[in-house]
Amino acid sequence: MTVERFEVEPGYDISRLVKGGWHLAGGHGRIDRAEAIRDMAAFVEAGITTFDCADIYTGVEELIGDFRAARPSLAPLIQIHTKFVPDLRRLGRMTRGDVERIVDRSLRRLRVERLDLVQYYWWDPDGTPGFVETGQWLTELCRAGKITRIGVSNFNAAQLERLVEAGIPVLTSQPQYSPIDLRPENALIPACRERGIVQLCYGTLAGGFIAADWLGAPEPPGPFDNRSLTKYKLIIDDFGGWSLFQELLAALRAIAGKHGRSIPQVALRWILERPNVAAAIVGATSTRHLAENVAVFDFALDAEDHAALAAVTSRRSGPAGDAFDLERDREGRHGRIMRYDLNEPAA
Repeated sequence: MTVERFEVEPGYDISRLVKGGWHLAGGHGRIDRAEAIRDMAAFVEAGITTFDCADIYTGVEELIGDFRAARPSLAPLIQIHTKFVPDLRRLGRMTRGDVERIVDRSLRRLRVERLDLVQYYWWDPDGTPGFVETGQWLTELCRAGKITRIGVSNFNAAQLERLVEAGIPVLTSQPQYSPIDLRPENALIPACRERGIVQLCYGTLAGGFIAADWLGAPEPPGPFDNRSLTKYKLIIDDFGGWSLFQELLAALRAIAGKHGRSIPQVALRWILERPNVAAAIVGATSTRHLAENVAVFDFALDAEDHAALAAVTSRRSGPAGDAFDLERDREGRHGRIMRYDLNEPAA
């Protein structure tokens, strides 16, 4: 089987499944570095050559850099998408030198001379000065040869428009997007389609909730063993609660049975068939589901499948607003679980 690829711009194509790095940053169990490097090699050899990481994913940029050093024959095959996420406490005080220093650190960690794609996030774009100016400094680092491409992560349509109107060459957007979280469709994706900006989606499997193990299971009370389950249980609550989520899992299972597939495969196939979606990011701490994930390119959903899922998702009560609006409220249920100052050690 062959992993599909997507040409983001002329001369730059990525695998339509992206290996996510957040699960390697802690909070999801112990990580064996040697095993993680072997796993990266297995993903590349299977055709998943695009990696997603961030300057705030503790140790992950270094891990990818170690992989590049350990597997020099595979290193030229990969595309590395990192993020630039300055600490909340630093917003409003950022300088061009701060931006370049953080970018230089990512270059050192990843052991590369130029970053393939830097996805920009700013914790308070509507309230703290410096949001647009910092994006312009990233653009200057493109011209300086330290960054090749700029994307954004977790911005809504209005915030994206501010960057584009300021001349920042945004190429990609990374939203949380799944059958239980359709917020990007409200405004972000229509705006991106007008601008030629494509989506690199995360959260499609809701941190592992979209799986057969949860079908028919009683609603879990929490607390949960990892950060993903904590985060996505809140989304399930907003979607319509455990009962409607069970209906969605049942619909996914029926479609999976029809095609001889699994529930996660159907959810991944669904996102890959959505308009404006270039790729889905799959978080993994091992190769356990690698073959299953790659097999999403061996089938397609038909109109009947899409209608069956829409019959459930059309009865959702939320989540409300545009992409990441709820999480941006630091006093709200979603914002209170976020970690805001992971980029640099405390002063």
